[in-house]
Amino acid sequence: MLNKIAYLVIILIILTACDSKNNTERENQNASSAKALEKANKYLIRTEYEDIENYMRRHDLKMEETGTGLRYLIYKKGDGKKAEKGKIAVLDYTLSLITGDVIYSSVTDGQKVFKIGQGNVESGLEEAIHFMHVGDEAKLILPAHLGYGLLGDNNKIPPRSILVYNIGLIEIK
Repeated sequence: MLNKIAYLVIILIILTACDSKNNTERENQNASSAKALEKANKYLIRTEYEDIENYMRRHDLKMEETGTGLRYLIYKKGDGKKAEKGKIAVLDYTLSLITGDVIYSSVTDGQKVFKIGQGNVESGLEEAIHFMHVGDEAKLILPAHLGYGLLGDNNKIPPRSILVYNIGLIEIK
């Protein structure tokens, strides 16, 4: 009986050691995958940044950059009310891909109307509106994470698109 118990203990030790080895291999594979994913993300972020910088250089734009990566330039100053959280913003706009392809516009799709601070628009547009007054006109460049991100809008905006807005703040209600 004692030999059988000793035999079972030895088998359990061997099985546990094998399982531990498999866990270590899985952990190493996960760490390797995480490093590869991190490297790919850094590459995508770097190329997106370069695309934005090249666009600004080609169009001779001197834009402000926020901590989130939003680029904005208010090229016409208005003297109306300042945009503020809880108010309704009414915008005339043209939305293009960084390639110049116009995808949405107030001419064809109607003015953009949204409550500031509700998150019903792209986070980059939400951020930019806080810098504006009624009558201002601005150009915005939204990196993908401030626009429609990894998925696009399932309509006209492809995944991971850099967006360029030309906006005019028409009214604050």
